Order: sequence, then structure tokens, then C-alpha cells
Amino acid sequence: MNVTHHTARLAAMPPATLYSLMRLRVDVFVVEQRCAYPELDGRDLEPDALQMWSESDDAVLATLRVLHDGDDRRIGRVATAATARGRGLAAQLMRRAVDECEGRLIRLDAQAHLADWYARFGFVVDGDEFIEDAIPHVPMARAADVTGGGR
Repeated sequence: MNVTHHTARLAAMPPATLYSLMRLRVDVFVVEQRCAYPELDGRDLEPDALQMWSESDDAVLATLRVLHDGDDRRIGRVATAATARGRGLAAQLMRRAVDECEGRLIRLDAQAHLADWYARFGFVVDGDEFIEDAIPHVPMARAADVTGGGR
């Protein structure tokens, strides 16, 4: 399987790719995790928001987004299609996202059971566990000067 990785702002994405990316996020976060919430939160429309995704044969297999929160960056909406899990695609995207944010504090809200996975990329829990859509989460951060990205 030939997988390619992409980074683009929303306005530069082909409509069919954007649709596939959003569909994947809804499939994972709303349908699979049974969380009725506004997955489309408006932040993808921010002018400096970056979409990152992996695809094969025009199918989006994994995705995440990088947002600007003032001087900090925020990684979120990390999702992999059920049929593509276990191939390291999300890890490849995370490494690319961390590189994209070089020199900046990076924040994310991790589902608690994935905190160790995010730790591979230099993230540490930096607050109390909280419940979002009936799923335990923890806030995590990666300092601007941390080296290594889960390589």
C-alpha cells in the first residue's frame, strides 16, 4: 500500500479530500465512540489551522489538525480509520505535527487511555483528568525545548 502524507490549510484542500477527512473524524469521534457532540467546531476555518492527513488511493486513513492558541500550538482531532490502525500512521502524523510546531509549547487534550502513547512524542500530563463526552481526558503539554518526537 502506497501511503502519502499531506499538510494544508482548509482553503487549499481538494473538496473531496476535505469531505473524506471530516467523514473520518465523524466516523471515529461521533459514531465509533458514540459521542453526540459538535465535531465541526469552527476551528478548522481559522486561517492558520493546518490539516494533516495520510491517504492511499484517495482514501484518508489518518488525520490530525494543528491550531494556533496565541503563541502556543494545539494538536487535536487525531484519528485513524478502523481499517488502517496498527500501521503507525497516526504516529507518523504526530511526528510531522511536532516538527511543524518546533520551538513552540504544544498542548493537547488526550483521551486518558492514550496518555502513554502521546508521551512517546514528549508530552506530559499537566493537569487534572476531566470528562468530556463521557470519556476521561487529560490535558497534556510538550515544552518548546523538548527534543525527539517519538522517533
